[in-house]
Parts: sequence; C-alpha cells; structure tokens
Amino acid sequence: MPKLTIEDIGTFDVPAGKRLVLALVEDAGIDQLHACGGNCKCTTCRVAFVDGEPTRMTVAEQEKLTEKGLTGVRLSCQCLVEQDMTVRAISRLEGSGRPDAGSPPEPTIQPEPVWTTKG
Repeated sequence: MPKLTIEDIGTFDVPAGKRLVLALVEDAGIDQLHACGGNCKCTTCRVAFVDGEPTRMTVAEQEKLTEKGLTGVRLSCQCLVEQDMTVRAISRLEGSGRPDAGSPPEPTIQPEPVWTTKG
C-alpha cells in the first residue's frame, strides 16, 4: 500500500490506484478543493509534489495546466497514488472564501484518461 505524505499534516496508507484528490479528502481528511467535482475543468485541486511525482499525466491535465499557464503544480483529480509520494496541499477550502470544497469526485479519473509523459 503506497504511503501519501502531506507536508505539515502526516503520512497515510492509501490503496494503490486511488485518485489523489480522493486520498487527500478520504484518507488524509483534509479540506482539499475540487470545485468542478474532479473533472479537470478547473484548477482548484492543485498540489505541489515534494517527492514521488508521477511521471505520467493525463492529456486533459496537461492541456488545463497549459491553458491556465500553471507550472510546478499538478491537478490532484488527474493523479493516481501508485507509489509513495509527498505533496504540499496548496488549494484548500479554509481561507478560500468558497462555501464548500466541491461536489464529490467519482472514483475513476474523469474525463476518461489518455496518458502521456509529464513534460
């Protein structure tokens, strides 16, 4: 079972293949934003990887990050926990001014993932 470490929060065992956004919310119990419901339509679920960043990403994530001009972050709704990783949770409900974190994400990556290498 991979270990997910969240800076300043703790380390959690996460079932292999679980969406990172769900691991943050369900396993770590943090208030991670996911305003679009984990469908790669916004960028509120951003995290910064400290260690263990996946080498692949979905085409949808790559396109969304490029569209928004974002670098150095990943979208937790588009990442799977497949190995030990350490992240900085940088997009949280607390202090965001939003009424809630967003509708619950599906268990599988949405839209249907087409994988590419990060870069």
